[in-house]
Amino acid sequence: MSLRAAVLGHPISHSKSPALHLAAYTQLGIGISYTAIDVTGELLPSLMRQIRDQPGWRGLSVTMPLKTAMLSHVDEVRGVARTLGVVNTVSFEDHDGAPKAIGSNTDVAGIVNALRHAGTGAAPSAVVLGGGGTAASAVAALKELGTDNAQVFVRDVSRTADVRAAAASLGVGLHIRPLAEAAQPTASADVVISTLPPRAADSLAAGIAALKTPTPGVLLDVAYDPWPSLIASVWQAGGGAVVPGLEMLLYQAVEQVRLFTRRGDDVNAAVIDVMCDAVGLARRAL
Repeated sequence: MSLRAAVLGHPISHSKSPALHLAAYTQLGIGISYTAIDVTGELLPSLMRQIRDQPGWRGLSVTMPLKTAMLSHVDEVRGVARTLGVVNTVSFEDHDGAPKAIGSNTDVAGIVNALRHAGTGAAPSAVVLGGGGTAASAVAALKELGTDNAQVFVRDVSRTADVRAAAASLGVGLHIRPLAEAAQPTASADVVISTLPPRAADSLAAGIAALKTPTPGVLLDVAYDPWPSLIASVWQAGGGAVVPGLEMLLYQAVEQVRLFTRRGDDVNAAVIDVMCDAVGLARRAL
């Protein structure tokens, strides 16, 4: 029986998840195919029914706009995904001959490990750009890094249910404001996590550049195509450290590979290095 996995989302053609996963499976010597499937929230129910009827599925990577919608299509939600109500990973386990779909969240680990790899510790002042599912994961990551309060800047202050719920469940204090007011607080923050779609932070980047002040903190921009983003370029020009979104994608994919292969202990430094090679990241220093 052939083994399968895929990344689901819309749009999905830009995704680098297939390159990351296939490199890992080749290094591990496991024959798991991995494809990108473009699917909207409206079509997700029918796709999940098809997947459940097909043998050999090991897992699904879930990206926008499906991370909340996927909650309704799994049999069990585990770990921080249960706390956040945000699923970016579905793994399939065999229970009495039938597949059981398990929802989990590896975005939080991806953000934490990407920031730690960049040398980031606790952030006295933290900013999150965006208010959706990935922003909820960003709040959880900041909590894990020791931050208890964050400013959140959003394009629409009425659409912040995900990030508000996450903060409430984690005991993180939030100050939510319109994105138009973000330039000064963002430029002076210790850590900034942008969860905005590609180019959605361009006007903010222009506002930060117009301040003509240093940007001493660390910026993680989860949008990685096109790269560098305008905000990443402005941030670096101001003297700040930039963590590419590919770093987060790498580390969340490492956790997915562990789940999909069911060989977690084998996903070692050599596997991570070939995953880095596949997307043009520097290999990890020992």
